[in-house]
Amino acid sequence: MNKRDYYEVLGVSKTASKEEIKKAYRKLSKQFHPDINKEADASEKFQEVKEAYEVLSDEQKRAQYDQFGHQDPNQGFGGGGFGGAEGFGFDDIFSTFFGGGTRRRDPNAPRKGDDLQYSMTIDFMDAVFGKETEVEIPKEENCDTCDGSGAKPGTKKKTCPYCEGTGQLNVTQDTPFGRMVNRRACQHCEGTGQIIEEKCTTCKGAGKVRKVKKIKVSIPAGVDDGQQLRVSGQGGPGYNGGPSGDLYVVFRVKPHKEFEREGDDIYLELGLTYPQAALGDEIEVPTVHGKVKLKIPAGTQSGARFRLKGKGVKNVHGYGIGDQHVIIRVKTPTKLSEKQRQLLREFAEISGDIPEEQESSLFDKIKRTIKGD
Repeated sequence: MNKRDYYEVLGVSKTASKEEIKKAYRKLSKQFHPDINKEADASEKFQEVKEAYEVLSDEQKRAQYDQFGHQDPNQGFGGGGFGGAEGFGFDDIFSTFFGGGTRRRDPNAPRKGDDLQYSMTIDFMDAVFGKETEVEIPKEENCDTCDGSGAKPGTKKKTCPYCEGTGQLNVTQDTPFGRMVNRRACQHCEGTGQIIEEKCTTCKGAGKVRKVKKIKVSIPAGVDDGQQLRVSGQGGPGYNGGPSGDLYVVFRVKPHKEFEREGDDIYLELGLTYPQAALGDEIEVPTVHGKVKLKIPAGTQSGARFRLKGKGVKNVHGYGIGDQHVIIRVKTPTKLSEKQRQLLREFAEISGDIPEEQESSLFDKIKRTIKGD
């Protein structure tokens, strides 16, 4: 599936400023957040918007994206081919053409269990300050009846007589180029090297059963949306006595009705009346840490910003604490009494800036004519 252009995802031009990109991200992340938008594809669109912002908000990543697009310029032989995770290894080539190959993994050697991932939705404030909680996760556990062996209690697994416990069979084939040997997983023991003659009645020979387990999770203070926490040893059970895998908890943070977060900083839009902005005032401002006093200088304009140092979020890695940014929005009154209108007219006359008023109705005009205005 081809990825959409990141600029198209955010709805901005390729020359967009950081501020324009940030504004577009805030709008779209609210629109598609899974806790707000219940449409089927909301979560997918939210992740698409988040990915686009993470690239375009970083100067280095953005420059690389502008030059190479979605293609990774560092991708070379390590991404596939010989020696890759899904590639055809040298041992396989040697074994196929020459019948050799000395590396054989013991199918009964202890192996670490599978890692699990769990998505947890948390409140905004829990992400800021952290919290101890419990989650219930459906996961596989070793069967208590057979202790994970898969064999009926009192019996044991036996070495597979077909592959002699190696878990692999060599299949020889004569070709015009000579004799070729292919190594395949033994179908009799399914590559385990052992056969269960009498299966455990509880797990039917699987050695594992599915359970719902309660796990304690410590939400770290300062965790952000999309970040994850590794809970060691709480993943799938190990194989052949190996250690359990790990559990990765991915956090989804609910939006707040007042605050917006970017990194470790908090943003708050604050409405002021015209007199407060013009004359100045001292007001109480909400922060995630509680209310604080803020002095508003006379003549403050709409869009002005004030920084409250240290009133943001504690960095999840312990690198200090962010700030809170207060963005002023001056509120224009929509309904005025006659006295208020008169005072504003006088103010306009004194300022030398007399507006051409639009009367709301014929009744207002008649009323003003009678009053001699």
